[in-house]
Amino acid sequence: MGRIALAYSGGLDTTVAIKWLSEKFGAEVVTVTVDVGQEEDFSEVEERAYRAGAVKHYTIDAKREFAEEYVGRAVLMNAMYEGKYPLGTALARPLIVAKTVEVARREGADAIAHGSTSKGNDQVRFDVTAKALAPDLEVLAPARVWGMGREQEVEYAKARNIPVPEAHKKYSIDENLWSRSIEGGPVDDQRLEPPEDAFKWTVQPERAPDQPTYVEIEFEDGLPRAINGERMDMLSLVRALNQMGGAAGVGRIDHIESRLVGFKSREVYEAPAAVILFEAHRDLEKLVLTPRELRLKHQVLDPYWADLVYQGLWVEPLRLALEAAAGEMEKWVDGWVKAKLYRGSVQIVARDSRYGTYSAELADYSRGWYPTDEEARGFIEMWALHSLTALSKRAGGKK
Repeated sequence: MGRIALAYSGGLDTTVAIKWLSEKFGAEVVTVTVDVGQEEDFSEVEERAYRAGAVKHYTIDAKREFAEEYVGRAVLMNAMYEGKYPLGTALARPLIVAKTVEVARREGADAIAHGSTSKGNDQVRFDVTAKALAPDLEVLAPARVWGMGREQEVEYAKARNIPVPEAHKKYSIDENLWSRSIEGGPVDDQRLEPPEDAFKWTVQPERAPDQPTYVEIEFEDGLPRAINGERMDMLSLVRALNQMGGAAGVGRIDHIESRLVGFKSREVYEAPAAVILFEAHRDLEKLVLTPRELRLKHQVLDPYWADLVYQGLWVEPLRLALEAAAGEMEKWVDGWVKAKLYRGSVQIVARDSRYGTYSAELADYSRGWYPTDEEARGFIEMWALHSLTALSKRAGGKK
């Protein structure tokens, strides 16, 4: 094997993988770090890769593409896995794989590799996406093969003078523009409240300002395009809402998650922009969509889309079909929503749309429209006929 393109996070697993792949396959390792909004010193990550034995390193700025093409789709589809997780890590993985494949092609690599273990969801996201984009390339996952635990990895690295990155002492953190996930250590005990030192993006709600923050978000074709009258691209908009929401203690998520690999885990996330945008977007949809459109989207299209992405099936053709169906509805989701952010909560307090189907003239109980008694009786009779007929047939019991 000549060359291997390794999706490189800069952490212990992928740093050790550089040398392990080189020794195991006698190959040159090209490392690929994709910037999707994580707070990293990328020059330090690059230096670590070279010191570990990489023959070439790429740092690819994909923040804008991640925001527009991945986060934007998630907003359209109200993508909260099991109603809680905004899919930050799951959304980023297909993009990271795509960029790694691009480098593999450019460098004439025979394989691509990643640092996922056999216990995680990410192995599926990496492998499936890679097989779809580059079926001719072998996909390698050293951490599934080498049989080393964390202590053994550190020993392996020290024996070969590989720089061991400074790891978080208590938690396993994955971060990008859309969310910050916190695992391990104290948060693994579902009986305990997450310690305050696990959080970085959000202030403790009790310590947030005692005055609410109001934010008005404008949507076009279902996508957020402006905050408080200022037009922004998706990257800038998400960053702004992360900051505003985090300062108000908004965006902390704690739930028991049904993992793809067959067990439940306690997951803690910070995602201020996601929480705010989903609340605002769903509210505007309620104003614009018909009841049947709303039920189809919120009960079928949205959760099914989230399931596909979580389960590593970004490449599944059904994802595009779901987006196409939603797109026919979303082209009417124009308007604005005002959200009140206060000590960890998001409350929608006002909204408007030129396509909104709410009518104060119809809804007003004092001066609004009223059907006649005859019209109401006829409607009720027809509406309940199925149920009343069934009840009368079953009144005598089963014979």
